[in-house]
Amino acid sequence: MCDNEALHDAGHACSDAARGSRRRRVWELSHACHCPLVGVGLPLNLLRKLVEKVTGGKLLHGDYDIHVGAVSECLSRTPIADAIQKELERRYAPAIQRFRSAKTSAEVNALWDAAVAAGDVAGAFWAGLTHPRCTTELEEQMCRDIHMVQHQAGACARADMNRFNALLADNARLERDMARLQERCNGLLKEKSEQAERREVLLMHARAVAIGKDTEIHNLRIELAQLRAEVPELETRQRLANRVEQMEAREQALRAQLAELKAARPTPVQDEAPEAAPPVPVLQEVPEVPVRLVERNVLCVGGRSANVPVYRTLVERAGAQFAHHDGGLEDSSSLLDASLAAADLVICQTGCISHSAYWRVKDHCKRTGKRCVFIDNPSASSLARGLQEVGEAALQG
Repeated sequence: MCDNEALHDAGHACSDAARGSRRRRVWELSHACHCPLVGVGLPLNLLRKLVEKVTGGKLLHGDYDIHVGAVSECLSRTPIADAIQKELERRYAPAIQRFRSAKTSAEVNALWDAAVAAGDVAGAFWAGLTHPRCTTELEEQMCRDIHMVQHQAGACARADMNRFNALLADNARLERDMARLQERCNGLLKEKSEQAERREVLLMHARAVAIGKDTEIHNLRIELAQLRAEVPELETRQRLANRVEQMEAREQALRAQLAELKAARPTPVQDEAPEAAPPVPVLQEVPEVPVRLVERNVLCVGGRSANVPVYRTLVERAGAQFAHHDGGLEDSSSLLDASLAAADLVICQTGCISHSAYWRVKDHCKRTGKRCVFIDNPSASSLARGLQEVGEAALQG
């Protein structure tokens, strides 16, 4: 058995040696190799350009006719066969160089199997068929392998075409979806732009209104300052006017009360002697007050009603305006708050005032910081001393 294998290997070696080292040309290959070689080795567009260049004109034939004609031209050495030979040599020079290392048919077969496994068969097919150590058996094997590779490539191409068609359908669907989304986005963008324009108009209107109000406030402040400059002591006069209104209301109430009392008094009988008129109270002598309270509003709370004229004369001699409240004996307590608000100085007759009025006067003066003089004795001299204290305190301040 070993002897037979040795003889077989020796026969192959002799056969390889007999073949020489020259590579075969395309027209020296068997006709069965031409079709797969031209189909796999040369792309159709390249084959068309090559044939048109050789023939010197533009071919109107289809790809199949050009392929069949080129295969037929490879049976012998023709100009087209020469052009195909040169193009294959140029195009697959790296594969040819790689196959030069093969010294036997087995090595050529091994290189071919590696190329098939790697999926790179075009250059290896040309380099293997034209190799000096390519036998008839190896040539047939390579043609069978390339035939199956072409079948597999066709199946892959069909699968790729199906995937491509599916991708085209998905792409068309996505384009429709994108068009709808783009239309929706354009609508939303237009709506937002309109809203922004409306808000900008409203904002400009609000700014204009604010500027107008600020201008009006500024003008009113200038006008108020001018009025205050033209009418000095406007606030004091306003307080005095309010006090006059209060006094007029008080006078009207007293007149109404007096009218009611006169109407209710019984008419005296003719035969009876009229009652003696009540004695006219003798006014106290008004002392001098060596202080000046010019344009001050002095409120006297409490005191005897018979002494009120004396109080008024005393205060007015000092240059102040006089106001009186009886401390809640007859006057309404609600008038006390208004009188206190209009007063600059308060004289409180503690001996002739209700407890409620006393605490209201004290609380008001404490909250507002107004000067309040408390007098125990409701006499004119006591009031004069109180005013004197106020005047001295004002001079010291």
